[in-house]
Amino acid sequence: MEKSINDLVAAGKMLPLMEEFYTIQGEGYHKGTAAYFIRVGGCDVGCHWCDVKESWNADVHPPTDVDKIIESASVFSDTIVVTGGEPLTWDMTYLTNGLKRKGMKTHIETSGAYKLTGQWDWICLSPKKMKPPTEEVYQKADELKCIVYNKSDFAFAEHQASKVGKDCLLYLQPEWSKRDKIIPLIVDYVMENPKWKVSLQTHKYLNIP
Repeated sequence: MEKSINDLVAAGKMLPLMEEFYTIQGEGYHKGTAAYFIRVGGCDVGCHWCDVKESWNADVHPPTDVDKIIESASVFSDTIVVTGGEPLTWDMTYLTNGLKRKGMKTHIETSGAYKLTGQWDWICLSPKKMKPPTEEVYQKADELKCIVYNKSDFAFAEHQASKVGKDCLLYLQPEWSKRDKIIPLIVDYVMENPKWKVSLQTHKYLNIP
């Protein structure tokens, strides 16, 4: 039985589901939009400021039948956001094919560190220094969201911006615990470099998931 479950996970027909919930997208281009979030466990990128570290260990999140995930998602919204953890740790093909058959719009939030799988209407790339994105995801990203924890992150963001496509939207987002210090720096930076936009975690201000 264990081998069978492992095979299903490898095929993307089961995923280590951490949580799923209907809420308002709080970040980036689609902020303010009602969306159903599917948070998949498993991540070895290891950002020290990650606010969902409980997602890192996939073993504590039970493998869940993807058909059931799809059915749950389709009840609530036509916009589905797949996040993590790092969702591209797993094969996203079966999940997104099923969502698309239901007429859903599929969005992903990813560090881009692993092979891009799945059918996506919107790719939010949030690159991390520890594991750089693949070249494919740079070229396919619709939105680049760089987290600013300290001043050196502006140079990192510019390097990342040089690698994405010309139509990719560029966002700088303060790391939540540093927001009071970092927001003024981002405001000044965006005013001096207007190709960038400010992204805030508005869901945290609204006190929603």
